[in-house]
Amino acid sequence: MLMMKLKIKAWSFGLLIMASGMASAQDYCPVIPAPVTVLKTNTLFVLNSNTPIVSDNVVFKPIVQYLQEELLKTQQMTLSMQPAPGMPAIRFVLSSKKKLPAGGYSLEINKDGVTIAAKESAGAFYGAVSLLQVIRQSKRTKESLSLAGWKMEDQPAYGWRGFMLDESRHFFGMEKVKSILDWMAFYKLNKFHWHLTDEPAWRIEIKRYPKLALVGGLGNYANEFAPAQYYTQEQVKEVVAYAAARFITVIPEIDMPGHATAANKAYPEFSGGGAPGHPEFTFNPGKEGTYTYLSNILKETNVLFPSAMVHLGGDEVSYGNQKWAADPEILSLMKDKNLAGTKEVETYFMKRMADSLYRMNAKLLVWDEMTDGDLPKEKTIIFWWRQDKPEVLKSALSKGYETVLCPRLPLYFDFVQDSTHRYGRKWNKTYNPLESVYAFSGDDYQSQALHKNQILGIQANLWTETVQTEQRLDYLLFPRIAALAEAAWSPGKGKDFSQFMQRLKGHLALYEADAIYYYDPFPGHKYPEPVKVGKGGKRFNTEL
Repeated sequence: MLMMKLKIKAWSFGLLIMASGMASAQDYCPVIPAPVTVLKTNTLFVLNSNTPIVSDNVVFKPIVQYLQEELLKTQQMTLSMQPAPGMPAIRFVLSSKKKLPAGGYSLEINKDGVTIAAKESAGAFYGAVSLLQVIRQSKRTKESLSLAGWKMEDQPAYGWRGFMLDESRHFFGMEKVKSILDWMAFYKLNKFHWHLTDEPAWRIEIKRYPKLALVGGLGNYANEFAPAQYYTQEQVKEVVAYAAARFITVIPEIDMPGHATAANKAYPEFSGGGAPGHPEFTFNPGKEGTYTYLSNILKETNVLFPSAMVHLGGDEVSYGNQKWAADPEILSLMKDKNLAGTKEVETYFMKRMADSLYRMNAKLLVWDEMTDGDLPKEKTIIFWWRQDKPEVLKSALSKGYETVLCPRLPLYFDFVQDSTHRYGRKWNKTYNPLESVYAFSGDDYQSQALHKNQILGIQANLWTETVQTEQRLDYLLFPRIAALAEAAWSPGKGKDFSQFMQRLKGHLALYEADAIYYYDPFPGHKYPEPVKVGKGGKRFNTEL
């Protein structure tokens, strides 16, 4: 793995140096996540709408189209794809480097134009994204942009660079999801984990069971009487296609056997009961019809998401499985299958649902509670979220499971990011500031892995109990999404938070231009924390 470096050459007309001896902000490469190696050169390229885009391979055509669309949207520039022998141009070329990994690229900007070289589409896309970041932070004069000269060699440290959005507790809609996907692409994140079902509401249309959306889609975390909101199957297809054009894989989560309240509201005959704080929380593992019902749901879900991965949750079942111990059908199941207790019932249930997924040629994704479920390691991915249980991660890795790292500290974005913030979650007074997100590295856990690629990568999760508005969603996501991106893309060694903060300043201006209500980590915060109003209209702080 290449060490991250930043080599900076002085411009011939002078290089400003701060009193501390550090280079000024404009001398830092403006790209986030930082390229593995980058060199600033003494040159300029003038970009305008007459600049041609040239590609030597048909596989790069969708990336050219993406670049054209983004330049039109953000710069009002209309570049065309055309032959341009000997002319300054933006060129996509097939790399001749034999060992360039998936997602790797090189980018050079000089007086003769821009050259992006990659061995496959993903690398070309990430090269185009880096170019867009340079363009969006360059100075404009009339109808042209002056791009500073850079040479970059870059590749991702991890293949899984994810973000999870919970839309069961509060629903944000397709346009907001598309905006998040745009920013994920801008930061080279490539996995969108879509939490669509939980206690408050069911957010995806299932044709065979229409009441799931029409009845289960009613309400949200703050208002159980809110009108039904959910994604139609056509909308799901649109989001999946939109993400795919940005090299983002969408993974749905259909939570089971717990967190099933909304589904049980629609089809109570499959409920396994709940608890006072979590009514009708579980599906009933003692009813044979439950498995048919849920398998039918998963069949439709799997068709809609070509990722061939479905997250089934498998967490926190004990919050509402108290009735299992007295349910006649579950007791009969325990006797017939020689199951010692409710934990064994839970494992039996998940194995059967896993088998349903495997028959669809899909992988099973689960939270870390399923580490001891004896699920097939070659078909299962574990998501380690309980940072207070490092032994669970150790167990998952020792058993050979592919694993995604998403610990609450520091990767739960519903946790507040500033000591002065009052209306979000904390863990024993600990929260998730920008620096903690940035400092997290999958490299720190590699010594526990059985093989190099067992830790797939990292992911941030945003649960939405305290997120009622787009304004608050933005405030919790930005700029931590930039820190997440660098933590997931860049090697752990060689990262520099102070340098990252210098680069981040230019990105805050982009948020401003995009009307993002972001958290400003610099002194003299621009925007106040959006107030969270809880159930019954009370303001609250959630301290775990």
